[in-house]
Amino acid sequence: MEGSKRLSADDARLLELESVAIAGHTLKMVLLEPAGTPLDLDRLRESVDARLAAGSRGRERVALPAAHWVADDEFDIAAHVRRRDGTAGIDERGVWAVAGELMSERLDHRRPLWAFDVLGPLADGREAVVARIHHAMADGISCLRFLDDVMWEPSGDVPSPPRAAAVPAAGGPPGHELRRLPATLLRELGHRAGDSVLDRRIGAARELAFTTAPLAELKAIGASRPGRATVNDVLLASVSGGLRAWLTGAGERVGRLRAQVPVSLHHRDEGPADLGNRDSFLNVDLPLAEPDPLARLDRISTGTAVRKAAGDAQELHDLFHALARCPPLERAVERVTAGPHGFSLSISDVPGPRGALAVTGRPVEKLYSVAEPAQRHALRVSAISYAGTVGVGICTDPGALPGITGLADAISGSIDELRRAAIG
Repeated sequence: MEGSKRLSADDARLLELESVAIAGHTLKMVLLEPAGTPLDLDRLRESVDARLAAGSRGRERVALPAAHWVADDEFDIAAHVRRRDGTAGIDERGVWAVAGELMSERLDHRRPLWAFDVLGPLADGREAVVARIHHAMADGISCLRFLDDVMWEPSGDVPSPPRAAAVPAAGGPPGHELRRLPATLLRELGHRAGDSVLDRRIGAARELAFTTAPLAELKAIGASRPGRATVNDVLLASVSGGLRAWLTGAGERVGRLRAQVPVSLHHRDEGPADLGNRDSFLNVDLPLAEPDPLARLDRISTGTAVRKAAGDAQELHDLFHALARCPPLERAVERVTAGPHGFSLSISDVPGPRGALAVTGRPVEKLYSVAEPAQRHALRVSAISYAGTVGVGICTDPGALPGITGLADAISGSIDELRRAAIG
């Protein structure tokens, strides 16, 4: 195909994961501050269209069955940037509900795999933009690069934020080192995850819930510990405490849950054309049975520090790419590692824009990220930082795990508990 580019192995695999229950995209929810008039949809379309460069992934669709990216010769910006009918006058919880509906709707594979839906104006004058981007097009870090390229603009006199930096994968050099592999496999794959209440089949329906926390507070909690826990460690401990309270309140037994934590391997010097997926993961045990919030944090922090220092994420990335040369073996290993006894839930944490942003002149008040759950992993937690706050998004199939608004409240309560214990 002239002018086309084959999907990478990672991107193609993510496209193949679609099923009756899996739509395959990530979602970013942007809440805009109130204004006297509704967001100008035509202005937003013109701005996005002008910033989508020729040859951009945002102007390309997937040609099947050859699995190539090809230019969409019938590209129509109105099909990608639109206002959702029937959302005027809703409140923020109403936005959550509509965003859940959008999360369950598939992107049109005849077009480039992204869409921006404008919701509102809300009863209080705010509006929301719900951005969906297929995982075959971009991972967590490169999704933010795409939004930076086509939608964000600095708010007021705040300098334009730097591109989102990749989460460091390890302290050691990149590349697959066989001498480190046995220890990596033992840490990451050698422990069977216990039976979990989150091990449930899911359908296509989605329910979302959100909470926020000051980034400075999470940093202060981490800095108070002897090993100086990271913000990601504090987030994992907060989710652990929230799950402990939520599950106990529902009469469930709590023990150890194994969380899979995605790790971006993108480099800081990558350009705007470097979308697609380049990520790996770490598996971290969440000690839900531990009643002391600081003990939970310290155990998590110790575990993640060992994994980062040993370069586990890079080792796993190189291993799975090596296994791709032998598809039957790769599929067998993936069945084990991706199953409910490999891990119980996925928790991601992406560094977002540091400075305040706007969309067509409207300041961004809040930013949230949401990723899909998976079969037998019915809960997904995603965090993103923005201008001094951390937004936490929770996603599930409500038929599998009802009541996740309560979990969002419990995570907020867990952060408060950590703050009181760590810094008063």
